[in-house]
Amino acid sequence: MRALVTGGCGFIGSNLVHGLVTRGWQVDIVDDLSNGYMQFLDGISNVRAVLSTLLPYYQNSSRAQDTVLMIEGDIEDRNVLTRIESGAYNVIFHMAANPRVTYTVEQPAITFDINVTRTIRILESIRNSSRPIRFIFSSTSAVYGNNATLPTPVSQVCAPLSPYGLQKLTIEEFLKQATSLYGIDAVSLRYANVYGPRQLGNSPYSTAISAWCNCVNEGLPLRSDGDGEQTRDMVYVDDVVRANILAATRVEPFKGEVFNVGTGTRVSNNTILSFFKERFGELQVNTAPPRPGDVRDTQLDISHTAQGLGWTPKVSLEEGLMHTWKWWGF
Repeated sequence: MRALVTGGCGFIGSNLVHGLVTRGWQVDIVDDLSNGYMQFLDGISNVRAVLSTLLPYYQNSSRAQDTVLMIEGDIEDRNVLTRIESGAYNVIFHMAANPRVTYTVEQPAITFDINVTRTIRILESIRNSSRPIRFIFSSTSAVYGNNATLPTPVSQVCAPLSPYGLQKLTIEEFLKQATSLYGIDAVSLRYANVYGPRQLGNSPYSTAISAWCNCVNEGLPLRSDGDGEQTRDMVYVDDVVRANILAATRVEPFKGEVFNVGTGTRVSNNTILSFFKERFGELQVNTAPPRPGDVRDTQLDISHTAQGLGWTPKVSLEEGLMHTWKWWGF
């Protein structure tokens, strides 16, 4: 199996790359390193980096099966799209995006180009490919907005509160259309709040767990948004990796289906904070206003995913936090 992972040096993408390599896949990555880091590939024995502008001069014949090709550049680079059209891949895992909710509120036009237009260019190349390519899209539970139905099923009417959620929903709808118009084999995975190793927390857009880990590491006060009683469906990154691989290896083709990837449970920020205090002792916590575009509660109904992909989560929050803290060196 040959795969392209867009955004493969980012948090979820790099964890997926490690998982694919462990399973014997040959992997290409395309990443402009705006939100990704080459050191996230540490532990992979063979990584060969090439600028996207020099991609036509790269010879696959000299490449070992276990060599990961890291293509540094934009996903819409003509050389990257040409490689897709040549039939170089069985599967494309599309994880490249600008995932910062607040930033999409501030810059909707810029992030629409990144999250929507460039994704559609990839799909055009898949349509023109010399061989079938399965497209696995990393979507988000942010498409639901604030819903009264918890756990939220995939049949729930979507009402995203942020441009980020709307942009992801736009691609989901386009994929449903593309399967009938162009015969593209495509599926969308709606992630809950993903956490785990390789998730940095030094940005104002960071998730609570990664931000708090960074504060503990730096000896800084922790920031808690709002009253802390907002709840999240927290899913560990290894479970998300398994969902992607199960989607990639399903025998039946997809027709734009959507699957929730969460735990089916929810936990408040205050409860997560209590785990931190139990581990690290009394911590200084500063209260901040709620972030614009953030939903109040998330909890995903994963029954459809269990039936359609044979996937259920395996890692509890307590276990996931221990793995995460270990990666941070705590």
